[in-house]
Amino acid sequence: MPYEVQGVVSRAKGEPVSLETVIVPDPGPGEAVVSVQACGVCHTDLHYREGGINDEYPFLLGHEAAGIVEQVGAGVTDLEPGDYVILNWRAVCGTCRACKRGKPWYCFSTFNATQPMTLADGTKLSPALGVGAFLPKTLVHSGQCTKVDSAAEPAVAGLLGCGVMAGLGAALNTGAVTRGDSVAVIGCGGVGDAAIAGAKLAGATTIVAIDTDDRKLQWAKEFGATHTLNSKGLSEDQVVEAIQEHTNSFGADVVIDAVGRPETWRQAFYGRDLAGTVVLVGVPTPDMRVGDLPLIDFFSRGGSLKSSWYGDCLPSRDFPVLIDLYLQGRLPLDKFVTERIGVDQVEHSFERMHRGEVLRSVVVF
Repeated sequence: MPYEVQGVVSRAKGEPVSLETVIVPDPGPGEAVVSVQACGVCHTDLHYREGGINDEYPFLLGHEAAGIVEQVGAGVTDLEPGDYVILNWRAVCGTCRACKRGKPWYCFSTFNATQPMTLADGTKLSPALGVGAFLPKTLVHSGQCTKVDSAAEPAVAGLLGCGVMAGLGAALNTGAVTRGDSVAVIGCGGVGDAAIAGAKLAGATTIVAIDTDDRKLQWAKEFGATHTLNSKGLSEDQVVEAIQEHTNSFGADVVIDAVGRPETWRQAFYGRDLAGTVVLVGVPTPDMRVGDLPLIDFFSRGGSLKSSWYGDCLPSRDFPVLIDLYLQGRLPLDKFVTERIGVDQVEHSFERMHRGEVLRSVVVF
């Protein structure tokens, strides 16, 4: 029998979200119903509400989630009811050109559930990032469920479903930070602080945190930043000079832009060492342009300019390892959880997010 539950729905651009009755069907072939135990409030959910992703309203929000498998559909052999899982939005296909080349973290044909979840009147919902988890039960493709150690609290584990994994992966996977590296991170919200935590985990000896908010810079220190810079009112050249000052005048080996604006990307570009790496993990808007950068600067500086999609993660590879590191006390995932809230408080959490008061609000069921 289908499930009738209360979920967070965004009906129109810019309007407050509402708690509405959602019909979750029994799982079909290749699908699973998951009892959601916790789901983080990610900035991407706010982007959906504001029309920044697409206009396929109404949206069922929520995607950074952990829970217990309730049911599985026909043909599902690697999951069973009772499995503790983190939901992910990259269920790799195994057959696209990226997967066949041995790079499944770039999978170009990821899976989502085939059946729609609907409102009580039958209106189809568009689940955020193919998940939709601000409700007690959700329907996903079985490949979107990654089994991890159940000793990890759901409010903590679920954060790997998006923002925290994006930041960790920007440092560990895309930026390939290693022992002795110097790293600069521009933007110290949840993604930026996760990149700092990843850089520390990888053995970086110098980690420069850059933001315009002293509160966020204090958070950055807690995750491993060795130096901080409040860039409010500073020119791009001054930010670059400050990065160089903390890295023996050379610039950082890896600079991670967790903001995604032209000015921060240029700071990253010029703030790296020769042959250094720039990682863009902050998401720009379509109208943004880098500007008139001299082509000779691309040639003469060398190195790599990369974008990081979901931290270039492979959930089946990365989630269990990162959860184990957390349980060993080596990765402070719990520090990202600022508050635990009810499902009826999502709109309020968006306001706190906008004011920079939280790293993560987490809905707990």
